Amino acid sequence: MGRSVRTAGGAGLEPGFVEDAGEGSRGYARWIAGALERGMFGGAKRLGRPRRRIEAYRCPRCGHLELFTTEAV
Repeated sequence: MGRSVRTAGGAGLEPGFVEDAGEGSRGYARWIAGALERGMFGGAKRLGRPRRRIEAYRCPRCGHLELFTTEAV
């Protein structure tokens, strides 16, 4: 199912998933390119995949949340 961004002139979206390492994290979530695939022990396969830091912005009136990827990490 393809998705597009209305505000970006209908640009297509790239598949990926969000990783948060929990208490061992660096203090921010990461977006990892490619569809989520599970490894032998149930963890996400992410070796060699590009990663980007995620920034979040929330509307104080309605609570709408937007996520954006920033620099590579």
